Parts: sequence; C-alpha cells; structure tokens
Amino acid sequence: MTFMNPDRAAVIRQLVNPRSVAVIGASADFSKVNGRPLKHLIDKGYGGEILPVNPKYREIAGLACYPDIASLPRAADLAIIALPAALVCDCIRQLGRKGIRAAVIFSSGFGEMGPDGKALEQELADTAKAARVILLGPNCLGFINAFENVYATFSQYADGDTGAGPVAFVTQSGAFGTAIAALARRRGLGLGYFVNTGNQADLDFAELMMAVVEDPRVKVAAGYLEGISDGEALVKLAQKCRALGKPLILTKVGRMESGARAAASHTGALAVSDAVFDAVARQYGILRARNEEQMLDMMEVFCQARRAGGNGLGIATQSGGAGVMMADRAEEVGLAVPHLGTQTQAKLASVMPAFGAAGNPVDVTGQFVARPELLSESVVAMLDDPAIDVAIVWLQLMTGYVDALLKIFAEIRDHTEKPFLVCWVAAPEAAAKGLGALGIPVFSAGERAVEAAAALARYGQSERKADAGPAKSRLSPPVPKAPSGVQPTVEASALLAAAGIPMANVALAGDEDAAVALWRGNGGAVALKVESPDILHKSDMGGIILGVDSEAAIREGYRTLVSRAKENMPKARLSGILVQEMSQGHVELVVGVSRDPVFGMIVMVGLGGVLVEVLKDVTFRKAPFDRHEAALMLSELRMGAILDGVRGKPAVDRDEIADLLAKLSQWADAMAPRLLELDLNPVLVGKSGPRVVDCVMILNDAPPEASSR
Repeated sequence: MTFMNPDRAAVIRQLVNPRSVAVIGASADFSKVNGRPLKHLIDKGYGGEILPVNPKYREIAGLACYPDIASLPRAADLAIIALPAALVCDCIRQLGRKGIRAAVIFSSGFGEMGPDGKALEQELADTAKAARVILLGPNCLGFINAFENVYATFSQYADGDTGAGPVAFVTQSGAFGTAIAALARRRGLGLGYFVNTGNQADLDFAELMMAVVEDPRVKVAAGYLEGISDGEALVKLAQKCRALGKPLILTKVGRMESGARAAASHTGALAVSDAVFDAVARQYGILRARNEEQMLDMMEVFCQARRAGGNGLGIATQSGGAGVMMADRAEEVGLAVPHLGTQTQAKLASVMPAFGAAGNPVDVTGQFVARPELLSESVVAMLDDPAIDVAIVWLQLMTGYVDALLKIFAEIRDHTEKPFLVCWVAAPEAAAKGLGALGIPVFSAGERAVEAAAALARYGQSERKADAGPAKSRLSPPVPKAPSGVQPTVEASALLAAAGIPMANVALAGDEDAAVALWRGNGGAVALKVESPDILHKSDMGGIILGVDSEAAIREGYRTLVSRAKENMPKARLSGILVQEMSQGHVELVVGVSRDPVFGMIVMVGLGGVLVEVLKDVTFRKAPFDRHEAALMLSELRMGAILDGVRGKPAVDRDEIADLLAKLSQWADAMAPRLLELDLNPVLVGKSGPRVVDCVMILNDAPPEASSR
C-alpha cells in the first residue's frame, strides 16, 4: 500500500495531540522506561486509544497487546518507541508500511555515543525520510500535552501533578529540562506542553515550538537551548510568536566563541556566536534569560495578561534602602525611574504620613498596616502617572497581615490597568499562594523583580516595533564574476558606492607618474595606501601615508610604501599604490559584515577604529534591517555618547549613520551568494556625514545558480 506524504506541519500537530498512541516495546512493568508511558497515559486519563505492542504479552493493564506493528487494528496517530537502538530503524520501516506518520524515540545509543552512533543516527534519519515518518528524538524523554493528558514520556516530571497551564516549554536537555519543569511546578506555573527534543535527528526545537505555540491556550513560550543549527527557523519562530502576541523566552548556554577559526577581518574576529545570538534575540523580540531562575521569573511575569507600554518604573516600598537598591538596578537594566508629575505628587502628599516620601521610589513606611488605604491609594496614584508603565511594591515579612495585604493588592489590581509586581521578602507561604490566585506576580528579591519588570518593558518595545519582518532586499546587484578571495579596493569600493554607501574616492596607481596624475586630478591633499591582496590591515605595517599634497611628496611617498611592503612582507603581491581623497571626521567607526554559520549575513557597527578589537564596543544585527533597527544598534554602544558630542566635539548625525547601516544590510543580504566578509574600517564621521575610507571585501566561490545569473 502506498501513502501520500501529508503536510509536515499537520503531522507535527498530530504528533503533539494524537487521538491514538501505539507503544512499541511496551512493558507490563510500569517502573521500566517502556512501561512508564503506559502507566501515565492510563493514570492521567488520556482519552484516546492506547495500543501496546510487544509479542511477550496478550494484554497489559486490561489493554489488548499486539505482537507486532503489522497486527495493529489501525494506524495510530503516534508511536512511542522504547526499543534497543539496533532495532529502531527496522521499527521505523514497519511504521511507514503501516501508515503511522509520527514517532517519539526514547532509545539512546545514537549520535551521543560517538562516530558509530552518529552513523546510526544518520541511517535513522534517512530511513524515516524514506518511510515518511516524522521523528521526535532519538535519545529523548518525549513530551507531555497536559491539556489533552498525552503522556508520551518516561520523565520523572510526569510522576507528580502536571496540571495544564499557559506555558509551552521545549528543551534540548532532558535532565536539566526536567529540573526546570519541576521548579515551574513548585512555583505554581502550569506547563501546558513539556517537550524534550533529544538528538533532533528530524524535528528540531523551532519546529516543535512552532507547533505548540499556536495552541490558543498557550500564552507564553519558553525554551532551553544548548545549540542552534538553523538560525532562519529560529527567526521565523520569533516572528510567529510576535504575531501571536506570545513572549518567547529562551535560556541558551554555551557562551564560547565561534571565532576560534582564523578570521581575516575585524568583523569576523569579533562576531562570536553568543554575541550574535544576543543581537538576533533583541532584533526579533526574543527575551533571553541568563539561567533557569530568571527564565521562571519571566514566565511568571508574562503569565499575567498586562503588558508595559514603556520603560518607566514606579517603586513603592516600606524601606527606603530597598527602594534605592531597586532604582540602581533599574538603571543598569535599561529602565527609567522617572520623577512623578505634579498632580501625582499632590495626590501622594494628601495620603502619605509626614515622614514618608512622595517621590519615586515612594516610601509608604510601615504605617500602611494601620492605614491600609495608604498603600492602595499610593500605588494606584503612582500607576496613574503618565510616566509610569509598570510598578513594583516591596515589603517584607508581615506574617500577621497576609489577609489584609491580599485584599489591598486585589484593590490595586482592580483600580488600575497597568502591570504591577510584588516583591515580598520572606513572604509567608499563604501570601505567595494568595498573590498567585490573584494573578499578581510575586518575587522574593528586589533585583529579580526589577529584572522581570525590565523584561516586560523590552517585550513592550518589541511589540511596538514595525513587525512586517525585515523585507528582503530590494537591491539586485550583479553577482561579481571576480575570483574568490580579497577583492581589489577600487572594484570593492565601486560595488558599495553603487549601493549608496558613502565611499571616499579612490584610484590605483601602478607607478609614480600615475600617482602624481591622480593627485593633480583630486585637487587637494590625498592619502597613499599600499594595495595588496596579502596586506589586509595596512596600518599594521605602516602602509598608509596621510595628507600628501605635493608632487615631490607623492613620489617620495610612493617609493616609501613600496619599500615598506617589500621589507615587512616580502612575499606579498603588490598591486600598486592607492591614491584616495582625504576625508574628515572626528568620530571613527568600524562597520562590517560577516557570514555567521547559523544566522547568515550579520552586520556589525562599533567604535574604536584601529582599537576596535581592544575596546570591543560593537553590536550586531542580522541582515537585512531598516533604519529604525540601525538606530537601535547605535543606542547599544557603550560609548555611544561620543556620537552626541563630548569634550567640545560636535555631535554627529545618527540618522545618516543609521542610513548607511540599513543600506549596507540590504546590500549584504542581496550579496549573500558570494559575500564572505566585509570590513569598512575606519568610517570617519563628521559634519558632512559618514565616509568610508578603507574597505576589505572577501568573496567566496560563486554557487552555480549565482554564476549563471
């Protein structure tokens, strides 16, 4: 019998929400890995059909057990495979013949076991593709769909209460993912989905999350990553989550540099995997958590429906010191702690005790115990202030006043539409549970509450960004027919100038007379530079002479640079000497493009010129992007204040720099078939705008489809 290959997305949805489950290798011993899924499906009340398969049994727990896959009365929506690794490929072939299109593979002994295991895993992937079976795993814990009581797992997490909640959690780690799930349960955060991807021989993190996040019962997507192989899939997932209005929270470990490879350009040397991931996360609205506790904090704050309209934080405390500490942390994580308006201060003054503080932070003191309206009216007044977008209420202990405080917090919630968080240090258990029932996030430490508020603000900023997704480049530059490697400066500059990048005029002189003629044609002082495909960073070997403005100086400079090249790099191929117009600018930037193995073309901007690799004040974005995103890049530079003028230097036009970056990103996206690396360093910026005075462009071999265009 032949089967049409169904739509992959539909099969994935069928996998996570099956109407029938076959357990291949099922055991009557419910303590074993191959018995635990049966136990959970039965005990947790799965409403679909359960089909155990094992020739050793005629029935298990009252369920008919079938001797082999061919004997099943019908094709199940999902197969759980709990067999030795050597038997799995043949099992997949049998599933394909039966018409079962989705499988979860618990079995270990594949890619995690070294070269032989990797070969077996590749055979498994090829077998599944031929059989038209979609795989979760191998070497995975499986998954839980708590909404429908689907327990395709042997995880310890399934042993306890797994009540459905608004969070979909997908993890690449089984053991650590289980620990995170257990911590979420302890906090009262319900996981509607718990999915472990295992070795990802077929289905990967992004595809699985894409399927479960579409469930309308899911409000928050959270994931634990140990590596990413498909950056485009992650970007599409982020765009999907933003379109659905569901925050995507990720913890990614592995902050090692991918720059161990030799990098010819500054951009390539600085573009390390973790920095690029961070930048792409910001670009597409992904919220990155440093660790599992911060992930859970973010889950908690986003499980409540209210969102922050800006980054203004209001703080109300019964301790002035706690208020100062939280205000300090707020500034560090990008929140503003604004002055309250005149009307707000007047409202606060009318209810505050004389020894309280009506500023921001608002110190309500301990008097609210005797006068509950003091806390509720103060916080409501603060949240009514136009400059405040989210608030934190800090208190400690108050064991004897839990009921009264819960009533106050309920009143605050009902009298405002803005989000507010509670930081209750050493909170009684009844307080935490009561706030959870009210839908109010509660934290045990001030800095954690501030960081959760910052996540709300960042997500709000992401929602406000134009979200058509970065359009593909409108540019269609001709793919260069030049050979791979470092490109001649004149030709590279012409390509960039055609894309609207402001390049300093430059020409190549093959001898002294040609250099003199080019100088005369320029009509003013010029820079002389060595041109060689083997000398990428000219300043490192004295290959630049600036401000040359006479025939004698041109001739002497030409001879000097040729001599320096031969002395310092005798094997370098010398093409001649570049003659370039002098450019002015009191700010030096480095701009570049590198090809990231996961996310593709990445644009960098930074401050520092020749010191860029020392200062490392750089930021990245995935190409292409618009001027608004480019402006955000500039705002992330630690020394970005230099752009606005310091120590008597005038400000430069950020918009013109943003325009350069946006145009470069469009060009880089269009040039993706051939562009390997690009360094524009330095880019001088002055009153006339940015001007690129040096570039290193490296092309790779053109793919067949590119060379034929």
